[in-house]
Amino acid sequence: MRRLLSIALLALAAPVAAQSGGGPFTVQETGQSFGTLQDALMSIRGQDATILIAPGTYRQCAIQQAGHIVFKPSGAPGSVIFEGTACEDKAVLVLRGKASTVDGLIFRGIRVGDGNGAGVRIETGDLTVRNSMFLDSQEGILGGAGEAMRIAIDHTTFSGLGQCDESPSCAHSIYLESKGPVTVTNSRFERGRGGHYIKVRGPRVSIVSNSFDDTAGTKTNYMIDLPNGATGTIQGNTFVQGRNKENWTGFVVVAAEVRENSAAGLRVEGNTASLAPGETRSPAFVADYSHERLAIGANSLGKGIRPFETR
Repeated sequence: MRRLLSIALLALAAPVAAQSGGGPFTVQETGQSFGTLQDALMSIRGQDATILIAPGTYRQCAIQQAGHIVFKPSGAPGSVIFEGTACEDKAVLVLRGKASTVDGLIFRGIRVGDGNGAGVRIETGDLTVRNSMFLDSQEGILGGAGEAMRIAIDHTTFSGLGQCDESPSCAHSIYLESKGPVTVTNSRFERGRGGHYIKVRGPRVSIVSNSFDDTAGTKTNYMIDLPNGATGTIQGNTFVQGRNKENWTGFVVVAAEVRENSAAGLRVEGNTASLAPGETRSPAFVADYSHERLAIGANSLGKGIRPFETR
């Protein structure tokens, strides 16, 4: 996670954006620069493009309507922060194109009236997020309902996210309903403020080589929630469960809401899990409501953690 720490340090040093010349948002393919991210998107007219963003802190948002757009800093990863502003009362980036890539950006302080203020709201198209940070908001990444989109998240930090007190339903660090595959790798989840760290309703997941540190979490629930069931792999992750939880009974929970997707063969192996100092309750590492045959391999579980429970 050394690379993620360097992103955080860059973020602290980032200056407030100042417009010069044509503005801080440059379309790489044309060389044109604009004062707002939305104007840069509008200039692309549905084509594929990369938007380079000058270092700074921005209190604005944008809606992508077409094409494959890459959003990235013109400088180092972590030198661009989007803070406090959501389009359509949804997110900083509302994505409705063919595909989107978010590379090296920071999103923080996003809150809206319905409790689902996010850094990224994916509504259509595939999504790749890498080298980014989602901080102190109601939600990190949200969306994907009804479409078979491919979503991949890598080397990204989710910190201070989630809530169950600001709206009738909870918000989560990641909440995705895509019918396509969801991959989360090499990422860090910490200091949750409610809900789950990862909640995916789709049929297939690959959640590999991540860290989940819940020691400073408040009113959190599961580390990984697959509420409709899913197949795939949960492997090589490190989990520490904290004491201040709303639901402490499971780390990885399968089909707790509805048995819509098959969970047969879901592979859970090579993970390490422990309880924070002072935690005396005894959660299940995998809690299964699907009643299908999961592929539970060897996991390194600390004192007080039960390997498996059928519910």
